[in-house]
Amino acid sequence: MAKKKQANEENLKGTLVSVFFVGFVIVAMWIAVYLMYLSQ
Repeated sequence: MAKKKQANEENLKGTLVSVFFVGFVIVAMWIAVYLMYLSQ
């Protein structure tokens, strides 16, 4: 049971990292589009 819980926590950590990475990419894209809008 302890092994299963540890594996589950590792999966959740990986999921959290993935969510932060995707969020960062989305924010970076919005900033890039906004800067392109301002430059015109």
